[in-house]
Amino acid sequence: MGPDGYEIEPARRGGRQVLRIRHHGRLVADCLSVEEVARHVDLADLCEVIPFPGRNGDARTAAR
Repeated sequence: MGPDGYEIEPARRGGRQVLRIRHHGRLVADCLSVEEVARHVDLADLCEVIPFPGRNGDARTAAR
């Protein structure tokens, strides 16, 4: 995840793995390298989001 609603996730396009950039859910670009991703977002602003499942499979809560 990045600031202002940017998301970068691995995906497949034409049989190749790409890094898919979305902004508020809309496709921005499919990049073949980290250097291409850096043209769209500042890599230093990205952070990994790890869901923590809580009770009843609710991934929005870390613990109760």
